[in-house]
Amino acid sequence: MRRIALILTALFLCASVRADVEIILTDLGDGVIEISYDATGETELVRAFALDIVATDGNIIDINDYSVGDDNAGYGIFPGSFAGNITVNTTTGDVDSWVGNPNPYTPVAPAGDPDALGDIPGPAITVEMGSLYATAAPGTTGVLCTITVEATVTEVCVTGNAIRGNVVLEDASEATLNPAQVCIPGPGVITDCFPSSFTTYADWVSYGKPKCWCNTASGDPLATGNYQCDGDASGNPYLTTGWRVYTDDLSIVAGNWKRKMAPAAPAADPCADLSHKGYLTTGWRVYTDDLSILAANWKKKAGTPPTGLAGDCGLITRPE
Repeated sequence: MRRIALILTALFLCASVRADVEIILTDLGDGVIEISYDATGETELVRAFALDIVATDGNIIDINDYSVGDDNAGYGIFPGSFAGNITVNTTTGDVDSWVGNPNPYTPVAPAGDPDALGDIPGPAITVEMGSLYATAAPGTTGVLCTITVEATVTEVCVTGNAIRGNVVLEDASEATLNPAQVCIPGPGVITDCFPSSFTTYADWVSYGKPKCWCNTASGDPLATGNYQCDGDASGNPYLTTGWRVYTDDLSIVAGNWKRKMAPAAPAADPCADLSHKGYLTTGWRVYTDDLSILAANWKKKAGTPPTGLAGDCGLITRPE
């Protein structure tokens, strides 16, 4: 183990400004956001990152997938977690254990430290991540960590933490974060895949914004478009024949016959509502107009109308 004495000053002091380093946010799904970096424009390796992470309309509830310790081609040195949480050999000065005790050894700076934003769970945190190595240096690109946010979060933004030097290079100079702030929509943002200009948009929202009404059929790896409004209630073709509309679609329509939209029970499956409209007097969403659409396109394949299906459901406005 390399000695850590006197390393903190080198990690988080800065001098002249250098070239750019980019922070990259990637949505991995289920509220997990990956935070990575690209320093390929630098002649010096990055020695340390000090970043502020802020969630809007909810909390950051976890942090994972970070390197721990030294000489591991990553950024596993967390100055804010040193005190009492790592085991240092009193004779050699080396670190005997990076396992946090009594508290977790994490990149999150304690909320009581200067200009640290907060703890987990909370809407904002500051992370401090440095490198210390003899042979296994970090790369010019890589993943710093992942964070998990609550389902209500609408945006996650990352900026540098100035008091800690933002991004510090091997020669203790400060790199420029470009852009200075990077943001990504959170899981609380539902991106509309069904145009709000459509007369049926309000019904799509009332259904809970089903993907089967949208431009690309959900769960269909062979889809070249969306055929739901032409009778493909299942969203899948028949592999041997290529038919988009056949018995599985009929079964879905029949299984939802005369059903209404929620909160009625049992509620209609929105994928069975081929016409995207209901009957005004009864409130039924699946009835004869849907069956007529299915019958008119029975055994049709993707192709050119009228003998084929264009796959343009969600792309053009259907007649009311």
